[in-house]
Amino acid sequence: MTFFVGSAQQTGRTKNLSSGGLCADLPEPIAAGTDVEVSVALVFADDAQSEALRLPARVAWCTPLDEGHQVGLAFRPLSAELTQYLGVFLRYLDDRKTEKSQRAANLDDRFR
Repeated sequence: MTFFVGSAQQTGRTKNLSSGGLCADLPEPIAAGTDVEVSVALVFADDAQSEALRLPARVAWCTPLDEGHQVGLAFRPLSAELTQYLGVFLRYLDDRKTEKSQRAANLDDRFR
């Protein structure tokens, strides 16, 4: 994912994405209250990536974490089209989560 703050940008990673926002790990802090745009892409098992989805957001909080910073974003109002695309991303992530959960359950069943 890439954060765009004015003409500056920085790249980070997220494992937490919802319809309302996301939490990301970044190398540099971004002040709470800052309006940003964030470009997110899905990363698949073969390291291929989806087309990026660029969303308007506001930094809700930023805190130091290890050698970087963790940033919480709240999405700004999204157009119907962006809401639809974000829904596609979220469904994909939910499907992946369900697959992993089912694989873990099957593994547990073998050892009962």
